[in-house]
Amino acid sequence: MRKILLVENEEGQRLLYEQELNEEGYLVLCAKNGKEALKRLEESPCDLVILDIRMPEMDGIEVLGKIVSRYKKMAVILHTAYAHYQSDFLTWLADAFVVKSYDLSLLKRTVKELLRKNGEEKDGRGMSAQEIRGFYETNP
Repeated sequence: MRKILLVENEEGQRLLYEQELNEEGYLVLCAKNGKEALKRLEESPCDLVILDIRMPEMDGIEVLGKIVSRYKKMAVILHTAYAHYQSDFLTWLADAFVVKSYDLSLLKRTVKELLRKNGEEKDGRGMSAQEIRGFYETNP
């Protein structure tokens, strides 16, 4: 079973995403902020991290930098309500950037595709946000 770390400071969203991803067959660990996320990863590395950006104590971009430097092959999805962060070059370190929506289908497809690709290619980072978008534009 593939293990996902979900980092989301809003409890209601965290519970919803956890339930939806569990129903997809993933083991989901949760963290409510960046510091807790890094501690969880030290205790139990994951296959993929879904990371909110705007959080107290340590924002998601700072956490992303630490994850990328420590866990080179771990896929990371930035998942935020603020699309303007996509133009921040530091967010480009993530494998994908998904804007929050009431419809979780894009997030679920992105998780599935990154885990598939990461399983096939253990020698590098996953798909870029641009590759993910292109995949879904040609394969609706």
